[in-house]
Amino acid sequence: MPNLLIRNAAELATVAGPDAARAGAAQGQVELIPDGAVYCEGERIVAAGPTDEVLAMHPQSAQAETVLDARGRAVIPGLVDCHAHPVFAGDRSDEYAERLRGTPYMEILKRGGGILKSVRHTRAASHAELLAGLRERLDRALAQGTTTLEAKSGYGLDESTERKMLEVIRAANAGADRHPIDLVPTLLFAHAVPQGSSADEVVKAAVEATPRLAPLAEYVDVFCERGIFDIAQSRKVLEAGQAAGLKVKAHAEELCLLGGAKLVADLGGTSADHLCFTDDATIAAMRQAGTVAVFLPGTPFVLRMAYSDARRWIAGGVAVACATDLNPNCYCESLPFVFTLSVYEMKMTPAEALVAITINAATALDRAHEIGSLAAGKLADMAILRGPSYLHLGYHLGGNPVQAVVKRGRVVSGGL
Repeated sequence: MPNLLIRNAAELATVAGPDAARAGAAQGQVELIPDGAVYCEGERIVAAGPTDEVLAMHPQSAQAETVLDARGRAVIPGLVDCHAHPVFAGDRSDEYAERLRGTPYMEILKRGGGILKSVRHTRAASHAELLAGLRERLDRALAQGTTTLEAKSGYGLDESTERKMLEVIRAANAGADRHPIDLVPTLLFAHAVPQGSSADEVVKAAVEATPRLAPLAEYVDVFCERGIFDIAQSRKVLEAGQAAGLKVKAHAEELCLLGGAKLVADLGGTSADHLCFTDDATIAAMRQAGTVAVFLPGTPFVLRMAYSDARRWIAGGVAVACATDLNPNCYCESLPFVFTLSVYEMKMTPAEALVAITINAATALDRAHEIGSLAAGKLADMAILRGPSYLHLGYHLGGNPVQAVVKRGRVVSGGL
């Protein structure tokens, strides 16, 4: 495979350090190298550091097939979206307008809207239609710096549609026509309760189907929320996933403090996501278990509710990641927008927010050994920004701050 050299970057934000989540004070530590360079051979990074040092240690780099002069631009790790629902059909813009008029989300859901509306459209859509929609959303995410993305099912609520969604994810993630973004598949059978069914019936169906669907997924997830799936029901779903070889995640504490995050910690889960509500016991349980807290600030933004208390979680020693929650309710493929909400609304420092969408998000997908920072041996996933600092992720509002994207050593979006 061809080699790649990026040189003379105004700033190289390596996020270098241990291949693990950063918590507490470490969440805000970002290595910044002026006049930086990254040399890659094939899919892997060989060296990242000052341009003169990289060229001196690897003189062959100057003869690389692709040489990019990043003068005046910042280079950062490829962004990692660790919570997304990118496979769906249909449109819910009418509900967007209704929410703006003050109708609560749960009221819309109870009358068959929300997730249930997406379920009806997704069940009716063909494999080809779902794949085309997924690829369009991935293209938009890629152009804004995302190089790895978690992809959940969840708009089926029956085995055949959940399988169809997971097969669509697999189709976009394999073969000669695979999308540049690496996808991490998650089984989210227990996402809502269809009209005419009970939560127990959905849980029973999910538990029975999980062993058959597990080969198509890496994680199991559940929407643990009052009025959806309670703690006991959520435990059944997650334990069925574990028994089938899947790792654990959960939607937890989005609309109230129910105990879903502590359940994830008790099961040794990788992450608990949303976390708009919390208490000291929850934070302590997550810290002890090493479970990553994933905040999804786009969702409280569209629902006009309180954001996750990032300062409390960081002070409590829990590693924080941030993600888009891309879905028909929070229709957002932009991690730069998530960065902006994180610093403006959740009061994270820019360095903490960068860590949250790189190495900590990679840890929330069990991939910190491969992605999330610029270091020798890791995949050559990078974003080149239009401005001279990683701060342009949030400083430049209303546009795309990403000039070019490198995935596995190849320029796959934009260019210099």
